[in-house]
Amino acid sequence: MYTFRNKNFLNLCNKRKTIAVHDGSFHTDDVFAVAALTLVYGKCVRIVRTRNQKKIEKASVVVDVGGEYDASRERFDHHQIDGAGTRENGIPYAAFGLVWKKYGVDLCGSKEIADKIDSVLVQPIDAVDNGIDIAKPLFQGIHTYGIHSIISSFIPTWKENRNPDTQFFSAVAFAKKLLLREIQRTRDYLEAIEYVVSMYHASKQKSIIFVDKPIGRAQIISALMEFPEPVYVVYPDREGQKWSAVAMLREFGSFESRKSFPLAWAGARDEALQKITGVSDAQFCHNKRFLATAHSKEGALALAQKALTS
Repeated sequence: MYTFRNKNFLNLCNKRKTIAVHDGSFHTDDVFAVAALTLVYGKCVRIVRTRNQKKIEKASVVVDVGGEYDASRERFDHHQIDGAGTRENGIPYAAFGLVWKKYGVDLCGSKEIADKIDSVLVQPIDAVDNGIDIAKPLFQGIHTYGIHSIISSFIPTWKENRNPDTQFFSAVAFAKKLLLREIQRTRDYLEAIEYVVSMYHASKQKSIIFVDKPIGRAQIISALMEFPEPVYVVYPDREGQKWSAVAMLREFGSFESRKSFPLAWAGARDEALQKITGVSDAQFCHNKRFLATAHSKEGALALAQKALTS
């Protein structure tokens, strides 16, 4: 479990905090804003869903209601006529973004992690809450089932006799777990990038980079895209059952490799691939020729070397 990194946390916990958020239907931004604040204050909070102005004024923290944004006074609403500010890229702040702006770095323990989560999770939530569509469907009538759809699934349907407050708290519990996972994933992702880059710098042969940890293809490629020399990368899987040799992409967003594995290898497995390559423990080559595997590190390195010189 992550702990709040602010040195004043114990002082904040000396007095129980009341978080006021609007009642009735709920949305992704207020759910995640409250989830983030409960991570900030831990068990020191009481959440009140209300639109009663007197209760709002008495609350320690106010989220997505009240018509006021003042981070110093813990007021995080964005429904004023002029809103609550807009990012440089044009995405206005919603409640989640306002809370993250103040507490994101403290929750993550790092500005780099907080900024990454802001770009992949916070800003998309803020954008949609402000009526900005950041994803255009490619197929008529087919839409991405994203985080807004997930949170909406907690809202009672017109036929259900479920308590909206109970459903809200269930959604907040889900959002807390997701936030913690994203913090952990982002921390590990950035550490993986740093480690892979260090392996690149330590490698004498820059065309084939050896990574001795099961970091995974996507992160390895992301880490090495800025370097022009790598053609293949060799790394182990998590279970220790195989080693992979993967082809580097030409550029981000492309499926084209800098150098595909030989055409004769495409789709070959086990004995067939071993016979073609001469590598005794070769296991598999993807039919799209971006991946080849072997049972051992030596086998995967041999596959990469043979492909490089083919």
